[in-house]
Amino acid sequence: MERYDIAIIGTGPAGLEAALTARARNKSILLVGSKALSDRVSKAHEILNYLGLPKISGEAMAEVFKKQIAEANIEITEGKVMYAYPMSDYFALQVDFTDEILEATTVILATGLAKTKGLPGEDKLLGSGVSYCATCDAQFYRGKRTIVLGYTPKEEAEADFLSEIAAEVLYFPQYKDEVHTNEKVRVIKEIPVEIIGGMKAEALKTDAATYETDGIFILRESIAPDKMVPGLALKDGHVDVDLNMATNIPGCFAAGDITGTPYQYIKAAGQGNVAALSAVDYISHH
Repeated sequence: MERYDIAIIGTGPAGLEAALTARARNKSILLVGSKALSDRVSKAHEILNYLGLPKISGEAMAEVFKKQIAEANIEITEGKVMYAYPMSDYFALQVDFTDEILEATTVILATGLAKTKGLPGEDKLLGSGVSYCATCDAQFYRGKRTIVLGYTPKEEAEADFLSEIAAEVLYFPQYKDEVHTNEKVRVIKEIPVEIIGGMKAEALKTDAATYETDGIFILRESIAPDKMVPGLALKDGHVDVDLNMATNIPGCFAAGDITGTPYQYIKAAGQGNVAALSAVDYISHH
């Protein structure tokens, strides 16, 4: 199996700058995120303080970013990294676009801020009936009762996939768009309140009822960094980094909004550059 030098998670300014810098240093990279890039960039009305791009709209900035990435022959892998497990000398990455475990010597976290707080019981039961990836863990729920919390319409595909394996799929859409799932999926428009269970997840409590289940899949756009990388240290809700963008886990770096304020594109890009240089230096010494 190919082992990448650097896995970069996120396609906002921090992740893209990290990818450009790593490629310029001839490192093999895996850049995972949205090919449409960060919504926070493309939906911005106007950016006034990005050096070299004065008074530019978010949509125009996103197009400039896409062009530069394409000209550098950098491929964006559409998808989501569920977990990045620190091993002895590399990271094992579980992703939602393949059944294989991918490997990278270093990791750069550039996912931005997790927009949704966890539910009561989520942390306690993660890995014990609570999962963040239906396509990854569906095989463990063959013939069982499952619940899917979908925070964007694109998660409907995972509910459909799960319905081919599980005996029951209850889908709770946490968005206003019309839901399009197959007839095997039961759609329930209620608000999750708590995950109930002792040694494993046993039920989901909503604002209207309680539903017994064997497993709950929580499908958000972004995963909290300390859930993605076990043992990762946080400070005031952000990833704790030093001036080299290094975290407390050797070989793991972070950049952009995930590291704290100010939430500025120019700051994110600068940190992405530093994180990539630090990853390159780490590789050369290990």
